[in-house]
Amino acid sequence: MKIYTLNLGELQSNCYVAETSPGRCIAIDIGNDADVLLCLLEEKKLKLNKILLTHGHFDHIGGVADVVKQTNAQVFIHTDDAYMLKSAEASLANSISDSPFKPVENYVGVYGDCIINDGKYDFKVIHTPGHTPGGVCYVCDDVIFSGDTLFRLSIGRTDFKGGSFEALQNSLIRLFALDGDYKIYPGHGLPTTLDFERKNNPYSSPIN
Repeated sequence: MKIYTLNLGELQSNCYVAETSPGRCIAIDIGNDADVLLCLLEEKKLKLNKILLTHGHFDHIGGVADVVKQTNAQVFIHTDDAYMLKSAEASLANSISDSPFKPVENYVGVYGDCIINDGKYDFKVIHTPGHTPGGVCYVCDDVIFSGDTLFRLSIGRTDFKGGSFEALQNSLIRLFALDGDYKIYPGHGLPTTLDFERKNNPYSSPIN
């Protein structure tokens, strides 16, 4: 699976564009700067069919409304975070950005262990609450799009409304218990691997 990485929005959140078949793709998180993503789609001659959101904070959803307007892509988000798509306060847009908040009216609610298919690939949803109540990771082949659940040598914050360090620890237990190694594409920062994080992430120590 070919994956392109864009850094979008005020916090330079990672947006991933994954080719799922010739000329077809999905995007994971769009943190504003919709024009940058749309230019990539045009340059690579890709049709965007689905937008998979790892959670509902504005730095991951800020560009979704504009992209949907241009592409008619379906939006997927966990049901516990879906309300953030329509709230500048709940999504933290009021505290993160000076850009106008554009609500996303239509979405498909996902839940743990459901499968989203696009092209040749299946994306399994793993519910990983902690950073937000509806945080998820998307697993496809040997790749995990981990959002703000797991970073290289770190984890997501839990001090926002709805956050829970205990819930995030339990989510990490579930991720680290997966069989084998995976490439980790996080919501911020550099990619890593699950094996590396099992051995080196300071927040894995209570689990080992």
